[in-house]
Order: sequence, then structure tokens, then C-alpha cells
Amino acid sequence: MPGPSISASDISRLGSRAVVWGIAAIVGVLVLTAVLLFLNLPDAGAFNARVERVFVENADLTSQAEIKLLEILAQSGTAFSETLVSYRIVIFVLLVFATGLLVTSLVMIVLLITLNRRMAMVEKQGLQVSQLVIERATNSVAINDMEFKLTPAAVETLAVLAEARIDDEVLTGAAIEAVISGRLEVDCDEAAGATRIKRLRDTLGNQLISEVLVKNIARQGYMLAIDSKVISLR
Repeated sequence: MPGPSISASDISRLGSRAVVWGIAAIVGVLVLTAVLLFLNLPDAGAFNARVERVFVENADLTSQAEIKLLEILAQSGTAFSETLVSYRIVIFVLLVFATGLLVTSLVMIVLLITLNRRMAMVEKQGLQVSQLVIERATNSVAINDMEFKLTPAAVETLAVLAEARIDDEVLTGAAIEAVISGRLEVDCDEAAGATRIKRLRDTLGNQLISEVLVKNIARQGYMLAIDSKVISLR
């Protein structure tokens, strides 16, 4: 009896739910922290209430010095209240910033994990090319929805590899150099063709595309790791 299987869509849904629950947990923890923190902060009007109580309980204080002291206490209470209000604002801003930072970090970690998995799949299965168009006249190459401007030598190298892929052939470095230079293969150096492949990869720029698109088969040569039906030479 076959065991239960999990599809890619199920994994994707589980990952999305994990992200949502992770974000909700972060926000919940920070909200709870903010509530507890604000509840335990002293009341901004506590000092003024104590000063007012002093005024009420010491109504017989009538000398100039005593009145001045009470005024100083009242001003201190107002300053204390304003300081507490500013502290509350600062704490609130810091909590909002921390929430945004943690949520962004979680999302970025999930995106990096997803990207790494996709790159691993590409490296394992090969580049999924639905269309490869080589324009010799404009020295440009279109791979799926990406367009590259190449040098004439790089375009010629890629065109030779494309024609070989259509014929289901693997070309050595010497064979590539022979086709491009028009000389006999025995008169060409393997290193010359390898140099052309390296320059092609350098021109493509994107290491993932260049390394996966142009395959190096040990002791056989080079070939394009794509379906010959998607190749178009112009």
C-alpha cells in the first residue's frame, strides 16, 4: 500500500501558512510586550497628584518661601509628566520599528530559502528554456524573457553550439574552433575552443544561466542543455 504523498502545492501552502503564523506570532508577542510595558509604567499624572495633595494637606503654608517651594514642586510634576509622555512615544516608536524589522527579517529568510531551493532545482534539473532565439544580425540572444547583447564572437560560438544541439551532437573545443575558423579540426587547438566557451560564459554574465545553459561533458565536449525544438537561429 503506497504511503501518503505531499505535492509541491501542499508544501507551498504549508510554507505560506508558516509565514503568516510566524508574522502573527511576532506581532502578538510585541503587542503583549507593549501592553505589559505601558501598564507597568508610572502614571504621568502621579507626581502632580502628590503635589496637589501636598497643597491640600498644607493649606497653612503661607510664607513666601513655602509658596515658592510648592510652585517648584508643581513645575517639577509637570516636567515629570511631559518626560513620561515622551518616553511612551519613544517606546511606541521603538516597538513599531522592532515589529517591522522582525517581520521583514522573517519574510527575507523565507524568500532566501525559497530562492535557494529553486536554484538547487535548476542546478539539478537544468535550465528550463522555452525559447532560445539567436539574432546574428544584431548580436543578441533571447533566452525565455531575458535578452542579452553579446559580442559577435560570442554569438558565433553560441550559434555553433545551437546548430550542434539541433543535430544532437557534442562538440569538442577543437571542433568548435574548426567550425568558426574554417580550418580542419586536426589543425585546431582544444584550448582555443575552450577559450571561446569561457568568453561566451563571461559575456552572458549571469553565472547561473551560463553554467547551466552551456554544459561541459567530461571527455566529450560542450553542448547546450536545452531541447533542440526551442532553438531558433536568425
